[in-house]
Amino acid sequence: MAVESPFTDLFPPLDYEKEMKRWKHVYQVLNEPEPKIGHTPRTEVWRKNKSVLWHYPAKQKKYGIPLFFVYSLFNKPYILDIAPKASVIEGLTDRGYDVYLLDWGTPGYEDKNIGLDTYIQKYLRTAVKRAIRHSGAEELTLVGYCLGGTIASIYASIAEENIKNLIVATVPIDFSTLVGPDKWAEGLKDGDFNVDRFIDVYGVIPASYVEAMFRAVSAPVYFSHYTMLLNRAHDPKYVDKWRRMNKWTTDQVPFAGEAFRQLANDLFKGNKLVKGELMIGNKNVDLKNIKSNLFVISSTNDNLVLETQSLPIMDLVSSEDKTYKLVEAGHVSLALTGLFAVVVDEWASARSNPL
Repeated sequence: MAVESPFTDLFPPLDYEKEMKRWKHVYQVLNEPEPKIGHTPRTEVWRKNKSVLWHYPAKQKKYGIPLFFVYSLFNKPYILDIAPKASVIEGLTDRGYDVYLLDWGTPGYEDKNIGLDTYIQKYLRTAVKRAIRHSGAEELTLVGYCLGGTIASIYASIAEENIKNLIVATVPIDFSTLVGPDKWAEGLKDGDFNVDRFIDVYGVIPASYVEAMFRAVSAPVYFSHYTMLLNRAHDPKYVDKWRRMNKWTTDQVPFAGEAFRQLANDLFKGNKLVKGELMIGNKNVDLKNIKSNLFVISSTNDNLVLETQSLPIMDLVSSEDKTYKLVEAGHVSLALTGLFAVVVDEWASARSNPL
């Protein structure tokens, strides 16, 4: 019901019912408990330190090749199972895939010496072996999202296990271009920002620093998230999605110091992955070693990982079957809306040994 006034010609009429809904939902957001996250049934397969390997069984198994998800070290992976009917994992299990997810966990100060070497060789590799054994399959599909895609690509280039398919989404491969304040990138590349001293002091990058970094990189959008809520708070579906997204974006995890040191020096600064100079343990990481079927996904509205950062992998691998797809989505909305499950299924269904 709109209320008219003598100023109707100057200001739009006030929709009383709409405004009541808006402020009611804002009040609920500020006072109600956080929404429940993670709805898809799962079982624990393996655990090491803080990391857990989860298995999400297919509702009706249609494919012999399971999907193994590798998520970023910066965030918690429940964005992949954020809500019923919008869950990436639920969407894939509904479509007949067995899904495995390696949750890296939340590192404490005692984990400050864990580097990318350890994460890849002792955590990821072991988890992949356990997933293969648990599934009864001889090979699997590795799926990496964001930095998880970078880690999955590094692992796939040195893997002794059978990786039939490699799927990477919103993945940074070429770090010659960094998203964020120009001075940050210049300071890091020129050595003005001493990452080593910072890590030596803190040991583990605090979660609050990780959140502040993402706020700065995605400003002004991230700073204005409450404004976005207020603008559409009359819509209950939007409010529910906003609450889940807000929980995830403010629920950052600390970053193990040694892993961040390698990430900053070897990738951000040295761009060694593209140059073929990255070392993981005593192994040289050469993306040309990847012969798995490759599927690369970028988002049109990604404000964290540019398309130019992902595209180079297409020319760096030796895969004969490789596909690149640009989808209408943002860096997070690709997962938040469940669209990722649809895109993965369209490509993977013919490459996953249909039963």
